[in-house]
Amino acid sequence: MDAVESAVAVISAVDAGQRAAVAGVLERAARADGRQAVSEQGRLALRGGRRQDVRHLLQHDVSGALVGYAQVDGEGTAELVVDPERRGHGHGRALATAAAEAGAERVWAHGGHPAARRLAGEFGLELSRELRQLRRGLPVEADVEPVLPPGVTLRTFVPGQDEDAWLALNAAAFAHHPEQGSWTRRDLDQRIAEPWFDPAGFFLAERDGRLVGFHWTKVENGLGEVYVVGVAPDEQGSGLGRALTATGLRYLGGPRGLDTVLLYVDADNPAALRVYEKLGFTVHEVDLMYRRPQTP
Repeated sequence: MDAVESAVAVISAVDAGQRAAVAGVLERAARADGRQAVSEQGRLALRGGRRQDVRHLLQHDVSGALVGYAQVDGEGTAELVVDPERRGHGHGRALATAAAEAGAERVWAHGGHPAARRLAGEFGLELSRELRQLRRGLPVEADVEPVLPPGVTLRTFVPGQDEDAWLALNAAAFAHHPEQGSWTRRDLDQRIAEPWFDPAGFFLAERDGRLVGFHWTKVENGLGEVYVVGVAPDEQGSGLGRALTATGLRYLGGPRGLDTVLLYVDADNPAALRVYEKLGFTVHEVDLMYRRPQTP
């Protein structure tokens, strides 16, 4: 189809009207695609006010209507979405070009959407990461027992008490992870303020009063989620991660009464994949990240 003229504005914060317009595009895209086009982190950044490391790209047509949105974070990672009713007119290509000019070095294609793959190919981007969404039914079988290592006890998160200790453990547990391991107090507080937050589903493991592991569960839109499981480096290999995962699964399928749970795991993490496969998880869909080719 013929390209339609559009203009892209790059800003560091969105006002209430802009936020509502973007929310409308995201909602229509989610209905059309069956998934969110922008990650939770991106949606929080959209709502959370000015952040110096985040750029918002608003794409309007000649009438002033918002037709596309992109976000580029401080690491140069971008997420893009075009209103489903305005696709096929070259808006995605124009938005991707603007994102590259705004510093994007890599881009997510949530759900591995074919149009996103084609666009990545046009820009000469190469596949660099595969994030798998796994799912399984609930409740869990009787043999999925949370057997804690000797000396480890379990309790739930206490808001106003555990934030700093949890952030330190999260940073240590995910020192290798570019996204999870870099969480700040602001990142944590934003999620605690979300409607889905429930400390009763946020499990902490302690040894001699020191946090050594956690399983933060999430319930949203009728689905349970193994939101994040972390284990201190000196406790890894002890079985604590599996015990914490089982604890959360029993909570989601028991007190919360859910019938499905999901989680996300990188395809290049075979140890975690084996653990989750043994717990009955199977691949539901994938998110793909593309990046500029790396120079030797």
